[in-house]
Amino acid sequence: MTILVCGSMAYDTIMVFPERFRDHILAEQLHILNVAFLVPTLRREFGGTAGNIAYNLKLLGEDPCIMATVGHDFEPYARRLAGLGIAAGHLRRLDDEFTAQAFITTDIEDNQITAFHPGAMSHAHLNAIGDVNEVALAIVSPDGRQGMVEHARDLSAAGIPYVFDPGQGLPMFSGNELMEMMRGARALAVNDYEARVVEQKTGRSVAELARAVEAVVVTRGGEGSQVLAGGRLEHVPAVKPDALVDPTGCGDAYRAGLLYGIARGWDWRKSARLASVMGSIKIAHRGGQNHAPAREEIARRFAASFGEEL
Repeated sequence: MTILVCGSMAYDTIMVFPERFRDHILAEQLHILNVAFLVPTLRREFGGTAGNIAYNLKLLGEDPCIMATVGHDFEPYARRLAGLGIAAGHLRRLDDEFTAQAFITTDIEDNQITAFHPGAMSHAHLNAIGDVNEVALAIVSPDGRQGMVEHARDLSAAGIPYVFDPGQGLPMFSGNELMEMMRGARALAVNDYEARVVEQKTGRSVAELARAVEAVVVTRGGEGSQVLAGGRLEHVPAVKPDALVDPTGCGDAYRAGLLYGIARGWDWRKSARLASVMGSIKIAHRGGQNHAPAREEIARRFAASFGEEL
């Protein structure tokens, strides 16, 4: 069984501002905003939604297949994927583009300001769902606009269940487009801010959206997550992490846990519980792919947190 991960592959340049953004932004001067943040800490990480989700699925013992477009500078990432044993057969390299790049500044309250250069990601539509064999489950995560539309459409047409994760791509779509992309999805996965954006764009509440798909999963950071499915609202508590270090990639780790559960026919609550465990493991490490627990350790944490077996 193949879990197909459609989304971005990116390099993340992550900077830490050791103060609070809000102390340096004057609300009455937003019309002429001009601020500079001194960031003494900087590092470059492997990232992108597809890369992060696939990495976490691999930690869980899955063999995910990534579908993405990358640039001429992708070789270091390609070597990493090979070392991890993650299939790269559906990564299309474009020699006249850069791999997508995110420049993320995080303050001490875990607020983030991000600048993103899409590069090769904008050509995600060059990849076709029909090129991958034996796909049993997929996720459509932030990617090039046309690519997201076509991948959702083609997964739906092929009868392949998928999770729709619009994330940072939300500004690119109208309400009607979002509804169309949800039409064949099993679930919509968003954070609490994104949920409000989807509601505003579609004119439908989360409860109404949950009637258009099998489930709507809304993450709320330290407050845990909510699953609306079958007319019921289920609250899943956040798992206490070893430390609060870096939120980058936590949502992707959560989605990997969700996909793992869906692939095994778990109910939504159990799947979201594993997702919560994955997010808590990630947040204790910097970057989206520097946590490396053995599968046995993930299983131990799952059992300790919720009394369930992996």
